[in-house]
Amino acid sequence: MRALSFAAAIAIAALISFNSGLTSAAPQQTPDPSIQAKGAIGEVKSIDAASKLITIKTDAGSVVMVLYTDRTTYKKLAPGEQSLANASDITFADVAEGDRIWARGTVAEDKKSVSALQIVVMSKGDIAKKQEAERLEWRRRGILGVISALKADANEITIQSRTMAGTQSVIIPVSDKTEMRRYAPDSIKFSDAKPSTFGELKVGDQLRALGDRAPDGTHFTPQKVVTGSFRTVAGVVTAVDPATGEIKINELEKKKPMTIVVKQDSVLRRFPPASELGMMMGGFNRGGGGGAPGGGAPAGGAPGGGGSGQPPQGGQQPRPQGAGGPGGPGRSGFNINDMLERLPTISVADVKVGDTIVVSSTQGVDPARVTAIALVSGADTLLTMLAPRPQPGQAAPNPAAGLGSSGISFGIGLP
Repeated sequence: MRALSFAAAIAIAALISFNSGLTSAAPQQTPDPSIQAKGAIGEVKSIDAASKLITIKTDAGSVVMVLYTDRTTYKKLAPGEQSLANASDITFADVAEGDRIWARGTVAEDKKSVSALQIVVMSKGDIAKKQEAERLEWRRRGILGVISALKADANEITIQSRTMAGTQSVIIPVSDKTEMRRYAPDSIKFSDAKPSTFGELKVGDQLRALGDRAPDGTHFTPQKVVTGSFRTVAGVVTAVDPATGEIKINELEKKKPMTIVVKQDSVLRRFPPASELGMMMGGFNRGGGGGAPGGGAPAGGAPGGGGSGQPPQGGQQPRPQGAGGPGGPGRSGFNINDMLERLPTISVADVKVGDTIVVSSTQGVDPARVTAIALVSGADTLLTMLAPRPQPGQAAPNPAAGLGSSGISFGIGLP
């Protein structure tokens, strides 16, 4: 770094921040780290060609006016590039709303405007393609589960990964080359996960890792590990306010009221009713759903549907298969967490009073008010699948009884 000029060092730091909005956003600080003396970085919100004005919004939420002139030059950089030497020349006409730009020039003292000598662009389309490629890679070479044991002397993590064949233990050894990140309290974005260490891990944490799984499925060699202390609750909706993004529920386990806050980055999905689940799972098992995150192929045969793709018979709820189920001995079967991530998305307005929902969030300050990372509506069937079977003569368990030991871990999203 000493061999670099000050200007070069600033340029490299800015490029890292420029890329940070894609997969690993820089830690939020005060003042806004995306606004420096010689430039600002953010997403294009509006373009006023008549006034020669571009409005951008930084990752921290600051709004900055970018003033450009006939002398302003324009460059396009591919997402992930760390050097302007790889940028190509473009024109003002190539800048569009939704693009991520680095406006290089003099920033006003109030940090609300910048006179741009150069505008470096990462197009919205290129960013979307890169993010989709990363999501596919995490699905193809990823694993998701709940930490059940930690071996500090060997830096080994053991997780429980839930599959249609049951719950499987997987050992994940962490090395100095493993990139580790962790969700902060009340954070809901994968990209906001902060650099972390093995010492921060706790039994019960959720974990998503990218790497390679051993042929027998018992070990996983990670390149990247993302963890977090999450809370998963189930409840019945008592009120919905789409304007504020707030959903009120009666929590099923402790029978207490709770407020769920849905933000822009929260992911809402709807679980299919039991009558449609067998058919949907049959579609996944025929190959429509792709491989499970752990690298195993989807098992043949839908749970409760006999592999026919037909709904469960006799009004029975589908249940995960045991070790001798569709996956067969030694096979992990289709991953339930993968299935949850492939459900159709919905909006707050689609959630109705009386719906049963399951919500995942980070451990926040107020236990009665949580911000949703992921929310699944229509979750009656899901809870029935996870609930332990009552012994003869025993009362039916609490509807949420299966969540704690389910291995369901949809708190950590995808890039």
